Amino acid sequence: MSGVRQPKGSRAIMIAVGLFAAVWLLPVAWVLILSFKPNEVLMMSGDPVWKPPFTFKNYINIIETSSVFRWLINSAIVSVSATVLVLALSSLAGYGFARLHFPFRNTIFVLVLIGLAIPEQAVIIARHQLFTSWGLHNSYVGLILPHLSLPFGVFLMTQFFRGIPQELDEAAILDNASRWRTFWKVLLPQTLPVQATLGIFTFLLVWNDYFWPLISATRPEMYTLTVGIASVQGNFAQSEGLGYLMAQAVFAGLPALIVYLIFQKQIIGAAAGQAGR
Repeated sequence: MSGVRQPKGSRAIMIAVGLFAAVWLLPVAWVLILSFKPNEVLMMSGDPVWKPPFTFKNYINIIETSSVFRWLINSAIVSVSATVLVLALSSLAGYGFARLHFPFRNTIFVLVLIGLAIPEQAVIIARHQLFTSWGLHNSYVGLILPHLSLPFGVFLMTQFFRGIPQELDEAAILDNASRWRTFWKVLLPQTLPVQATLGIFTFLLVWNDYFWPLISATRPEMYTLTVGIASVQGNFAQSEGLGYLMAQAVFAGLPALIVYLIFQKQIIGAAAGQAGR
């Protein structure tokens, strides 16, 4: 029996996706290769970058920076804490908007969605003054708190809860389950794929944030990794070389890549689930 031929349209889509992936990966590969090149070679030689010599010196210089692991721990604490709290708050808010009936529910939901259109820069002065009066600068609370207001997370969880059949709630009520137990034991496990997607989105957003930590963290011991590495780098004219600069970019982005690789199955599952709705 002959094999089933793949439709021409599907092959064209696969080729287009492959080309798009190659275009996206090319700058990443370029940065990675440059991070292993000696700075002296990059300054003096015009040879292609993929030719030897290569070195680990750029990464060793980063690791030998006295505070780099403190900055790494700060970024991990802020990113993980913000992610966990965003997931908890978004899940509760999404369940409330999707399942509960209370006065002005739709109006409040619209106000939450309006938050998607407000850029961070529009509220940065008011936030800075508020955190100054509360004495929250140079603290983990001050770095975490601004990330908890994530309208996208509330919207995403609300839409997902609305897609869960009401019959599950009714069956739980018939079994004398309370509303909290219905949420915790019945509905919340259904949202694990979208929780993984929202969690990775939040983690990457917080991990890569530079603007707010630059304002709030003024003491070196409270720097996140993005701010700390930038403070060591100074400006490009005073940098130790292009290879060192690229190594910093790889070092700062590697933890986020590891998190994505660990949870990529959940992301694909969430995307497939949403597409099937």
